[in-house]
Amino acid sequence: MSALSNPNIDIAQKQLDAYNAQDLETYVSFFTEDCIVSGLNGTPTETSREAIKARYAKAFAQFPQNQAILKNRIAVGNTVVDHEKVVRAPGGEEFEIVAIYSFRDGLIARVDFAK
Repeated sequence: MSALSNPNIDIAQKQLDAYNAQDLETYVSFFTEDCIVSGLNGTPTETSREAIKARYAKAFAQFPQNQAILKNRIAVGNTVVDHEKVVRAPGGEEFEIVAIYSFRDGLIARVDFAK
């Protein structure tokens, strides 16, 4: 399967689009019920879709103009790796992050962030 035909790329893009639109319901719909979120090689910070929903409800409220700009994407098998530039607000805090998405049954089952 080529990277261009990898359906996980579409899901990664759709969740990024929902994140940037701050569409919380659509955003969390791309994650499994038991999805795990963690810092790379760290202890999980969230272990369910509901916990992810709570995390991002707070983040979207705190940073209503937050945007993640995709700089690069690599897809291999059931893994998609995004390199993003996050801008909290125009003229505000900026940082780069790598999000490593692991997929199961067409949904994101795990996200590991490197910052």
